[in-house]
Amino acid sequence: MTARWREFEPALQRAVEHAEHWITSLPERPVHPRASADQLAFGGPLPDGPTDPAVVVDELAAAIEPGLMSMPSGRFFGWVIGGSHPAALAADWLTAAWDQNSAMRYATPGTVAVEEAAAAWLLDVLGLPASADVGFVTGATMANFTGLAAARHSVLRAQGWDVEAQGLFGAPPLTVVVGDEVHVSLMKGLGMLGLGRERVVRVPVDGQGRLIAARLPAIDGPSIVCLQAGNVNTGAFDPIGEVAARLHGTGAWIHVDGAFGLWAAASSQKRALISGIDLADSLATDAHKWLNVPYDSGLVFVRDARALYAAMSANAAYFPEGQTRDPQRFVPEGSRRARAIEVWAALRSLGRRGLAEMIERNCRHAERFANELRKAGYQVLNDVVLNQVLVSFGAPEVTRRVIAAIQQDGTCWCGGTSWQGTLAMRISVSSWATSDADVEQSIAAIVRCAQATQRA
Repeated sequence: MTARWREFEPALQRAVEHAEHWITSLPERPVHPRASADQLAFGGPLPDGPTDPAVVVDELAAAIEPGLMSMPSGRFFGWVIGGSHPAALAADWLTAAWDQNSAMRYATPGTVAVEEAAAAWLLDVLGLPASADVGFVTGATMANFTGLAAARHSVLRAQGWDVEAQGLFGAPPLTVVVGDEVHVSLMKGLGMLGLGRERVVRVPVDGQGRLIAARLPAIDGPSIVCLQAGNVNTGAFDPIGEVAARLHGTGAWIHVDGAFGLWAAASSQKRALISGIDLADSLATDAHKWLNVPYDSGLVFVRDARALYAAMSANAAYFPEGQTRDPQRFVPEGSRRARAIEVWAALRSLGRRGLAEMIERNCRHAERFANELRKAGYQVLNDVVLNQVLVSFGAPEVTRRVIAAIQQDGTCWCGGTSWQGTLAMRISVSSWATSDADVEQSIAAIVRCAQATQRA
């Protein structure tokens, strides 16, 4: 049976109404969820018969609403999460309606054309080589995995070893170098690739979490050096250009985890922080962080498209062979959502200037948090160079209670972290929706909760 609009209209109309209610409630809604997963009404046996789709939508919205965190709110600072930009959210709805499996160019030319256009814009706005290839994946974990897979192929191929065909058994030893504050997503990628999470060579970092270039080991044999653009706690950047200069001529592959920090390249005010990224062999970032597209959306950039193709491509009898670029041959997924559509829509709506202004505004907000909390007598632990602020309210137990009080208060939501031996609260500012008023309201709530906790 061919689907007709009347089959969809009642359910989609109810979905629009529930979405409108959700979005309009965000300014007044407490940021924290009001119910735990165990308290939500999703249990019970599967019904024997069918249920009207519109009824299903109503049931879903009513049952899940108490358990939703207001992550799209301008006052959510718990992790580096950007609320969906209006153009990206609308594009996401269309993407779901079009329902295109964007694996092969001949089958879905429309979505592939959008992907190629978005890729070119990304390379341009981030200052990366125009000849680099771009893969649209689910997030920074898969972007790191994909870039590291290309790295593994390239450095072993230089030793005469085809790792995709022969595996790692008997392969030449491969050295992976990371900074001491490497993010868990990169380590997860190394584990999935069989390169080991404990076999890495760790390089000491400075007081802001930056890898110390002078402490790099001597590079001998096939090597992958992993750097960080935007420490998840401090926002600090490894000295990418300096490391690249030290590694010149060694044959080492440089991979940069820039889950959110890579977007600094789009800002003239912040671009100097990421000097040298054009020298990297591969880079990973999230679009659902600082580009503010819906989940899930990650990006991998690889200078040598041949290495990416060799690491990711697979063939089957029913795949047509041709001279054109099929997206599935450059990412882990075969069947794949057309997630480049939301990326294209966000870039098209923001433009070069709008993207830079959003990043710079978020960074100003982070500086405002830091300055006001210092004035209130609390310790800001990091140099606020980007969008991350680390705050200590005193002894670890006091800081822990303050964080719990802020989360319970609901005005804003900030999370805890442990950094260089100190328990701290982390404020991550990365949403297009965050306004000056949101920041002032949140600062007042944080100080109020901290003072009340310390008096108790």
